[in-house]
Amino acid sequence: MLSDCCIRTARQPIHNIYGFVRFADEIVDTFHDFDKQQLFQEFKKETYAALERGISLNPILHSFQLTVNQYHVDRHLIEAFFYSMELDLSRKVYDASGYQQYIYGSAEVVGLMCLQVFCDGDKNLYDKLKDPARSLGAAFQKVNFLRDVKADYEGMDRVYFPDCDFRNFTNEEKRQIEADIEADFKDAYQGIIQLPMKARFGVYVAYKYYLSLFKKIKRLEARRILEERIRIPNYGKAMIVAKAGLRSQFNIL
Repeated sequence: MLSDCCIRTARQPIHNIYGFVRFADEIVDTFHDFDKQQLFQEFKKETYAALERGISLNPILHSFQLTVNQYHVDRHLIEAFFYSMELDLSRKVYDASGYQQYIYGSAEVVGLMCLQVFCDGDKNLYDKLKDPARSLGAAFQKVNFLRDVKADYEGMDRVYFPDCDFRNFTNEEKRQIEADIEADFKDAYQGIIQLPMKARFGVYVAYKYYLSLFKKIKRLEARRILEERIRIPNYGKAMIVAKAGLRSQFNIL
């Protein structure tokens, strides 16, 4: 019962963070019939007002401010997130430096926000695990980029990977990207196994899901990821959770 209680305690704040992140992402990616720049600026203003007041009439922002204020989430993480999201309103191509900056703000800081929840004030643990948390966020985002190449390139005219021409995307270019992602996954795993018990299982399931998606993408020719969006079927997701549950039960993550 104590373990279940701990899991529930961590789950809601993480949902609050991802609800906020998802909302911002929807503004920049889907509200095409509206002035997205204006909507985004209003969203930023309302976010900071909610954080200062400790309340918002927007339920997503209210839930987010509860988490930020309870767990003392660093404001610079929120600022970096907003910066990367705003880039999606205008920037289409990235060099190596811009790519790293975008990854940090769009994904790594989300991992760090979650880590602050998991560590719950334990600064030593946070400092110990922040690099693996960044690696996990980066791995997830880069897998998303590979999975969504077709939609980003054809639908949004975006190319996140630096020096990459998707009109002539080669298997070698794909392998170079995959090697970078593999290094992120490797670093991330070392942090996952050191997480507090209340967080370890949930993060491990997410890690295994994205690793399974990545392995599926790796098996494809470069041209294939420009033709279809790769998915894990529902039965595959169920198997990931079941296997992770068994490994967790026997403490062999």
